Amino acid sequence: MTMMEEHCDQVTRSIRCMVLTVSDSSTYENDQSGARIRSLLEEKGHSVSEYQIINSEYSLIQHWIKIAATRADIDAILITGGTGIALHDTTHEAVRDSLDKEMPGFGEIFRHLSFQEEIGTAAILSRATAGVRDGKAIFSMPGAIGAVNLAMKRIILPEIGQVMKEILMDKVRAY
Repeated sequence: MTMMEEHCDQVTRSIRCMVLTVSDSSTYENDQSGARIRSLLEEKGHSVSEYQIINSEYSLIQHWIKIAATRADIDAILITGGTGIALHDTTHEAVRDSLDKEMPGFGEIFRHLSFQEEIGTAAILSRATAGVRDGKAIFSMPGAIGAVNLAMKRIILPEIGQVMKEILMDKVRAY
């Protein structure tokens, strides 16, 4: 194994994450979805470098994505909330407009699994999305605790290591 492959293997086993809860009503005391994301990450050996609850404002969401993009202690950004179709739900647009590369499969699979296992045709209301910005993986999921469990257990946790490995190997190729 080369030194770079060894480094990639090490990084993808313990990913440093920022968790953002987008909500106009959640507090640090009652944010079940943000707490669940943090708990599931830590159970798998990942760490949470930053955790914030922010209002559902396009510019504020983009602000935190930009902060994460510059921080060396953050590899991935996990966002919960603000993905619906109401006018005040701007997470999808803020994330989409921040991405260098989109991972459309995340939202497609999330909606498919939601349709099958959770909520039926109401899955069309979800605008879960994911992608990459400045070498950071970004996953945006709905704020409901069931949606967080589904996204984390069935998609994000099984694939985040591979996503980070692809991002890291791309950085190596660029040099």
